[in-house]
Amino acid sequence: MRKVRLGIAVSSFNSEITKPMLAHAQSVAKKMGAQVCGVMWVPGAYELPLASKKLLSRRDIDAVVALGAVIRGKTKHDEAICFAVSKALAFLQVKSCKPIGFGVLGPGISWKQAQLRMKEHARRSVEAAVWMASLVREGKKPKSTPCLPKSRSHKPKRR
Repeated sequence: MRKVRLGIAVSSFNSEITKPMLAHAQSVAKKMGAQVCGVMWVPGAYELPLASKKLLSRRDIDAVVALGAVIRGKTKHDEAICFAVSKALAFLQVKSCKPIGFGVLGPGISWKQAQLRMKEHARRSVEAAVWMASLVREGKKPKSTPCLPKSRSHKPKRR
């Protein structure tokens, strides 16, 4: 089985958050046996769908990870941006039949919350992209998933 080949689209806006997210995403990909074939920096989270589309069009990329941080401000701008980005990325992965790991922090997140969650969010987005790329290609979960948490039951609690 060949390695999953990833492209990573990263927002430059809030780079104090997104640079460490990228570094952690690359580290997790390596631990999972995936290969990062391309990184594309964009001005902000709103540009992530176009960069992701460009990466998805490459034959040497099986999946994309989109990384960004949309911090809460005084208006609801963060909600509008996150909604537009998530909707566009969901559409792109269905249209291309290639997965996109959603690593965009927000909406409604503070700077401090973003700092606390950036590594976990980056990790989970890479895990999702690798898992789904393996599922699409092989029809099953990857054999090597050292970073994935142990399976948890998501059954509703009885009252």
